[in-house]
Amino acid sequence: MELKAALNSAIRRFEKESVPSPRMNAELLLRFTLDCDRAYLYAHPERQLSEEEQSRYQAAQNERARGVPAQYITGHQEFWGMDFIATPAVLIPRPETELVIETVLELARTSDIGGQGRPPHTLRIADVGTGSGCIALALAKEFPHAEISATDISAAALEIARANAARLGLTGRVSFHESDLLDGLPGDFDFVVSNPPYVGDSEEDQVQLEVRKFEPREAVFAGPSGLEVIHRLIPRAQAALRPGGWMVLEISGSIAEPLRPLLRGWEDIAILPDLQGFPRVAKARSRA
Repeated sequence: MELKAALNSAIRRFEKESVPSPRMNAELLLRFTLDCDRAYLYAHPERQLSEEEQSRYQAAQNERARGVPAQYITGHQEFWGMDFIATPAVLIPRPETELVIETVLELARTSDIGGQGRPPHTLRIADVGTGSGCIALALAKEFPHAEISATDISAAALEIARANAARLGLTGRVSFHESDLLDGLPGDFDFVVSNPPYVGDSEEDQVQLEVRKFEPREAVFAGPSGLEVIHRLIPRAQAALRPGGWMVLEISGSIAEPLRPLLRGWEDIAILPDLQGFPRVAKARSRA
């Protein structure tokens, strides 16, 4: 079968089976099968696929058609310009989470980190619930001299995070800890950042089926209200931060307003929207 025919057949199948973004998915899986870039697909439409390639492409289509996220099929996802390993042990890194990185960069540039009048010091960052390690490793890339600690309660997730650190050449730049929230970390951080579970059990029907079915539930759902993990994290973050340090959390619109009362005692509280205008990141500063 020619490449063009195989691609068009996959697009038609995905359209028929209501797979989101059928052309994008068909292209992505064919690129994965052939280990090539998108330009190659359209520069070689008459290229003949071998029987093995056709079989592997068909198998990938079958997985996607039953709802398996494309990132789990290919084993990869881009985040902050870096290629991350993605497996069902970790939440798939998403573009909206990059707002967490952007927020930390802006605060580090504009804030008196560590408190007024204090001498410069090595930036210290804690990433809570690191999953694939995408936030911690993106910050390690941006802050080459920072001390970064990343925690997760899942040993399987930490295995993926360490693998990502190694393949990105950032081993030694981030220390990984199997722990609940900030347990066991020494504190005195400039930033505590997190993309915690923040979906409430009552919102389950509103979550994409492939997320509910295939991504780790403990990384998505926090409990009945969606605030259960954040409610525990806030006081621990406050205790772990230097005076004037920042907490930066990814959130959703459904918890943006219920979150505000939990931030009493913090300063410079703000909820930031993502590119679609939805509340996405909460930032708050500990009292100096």
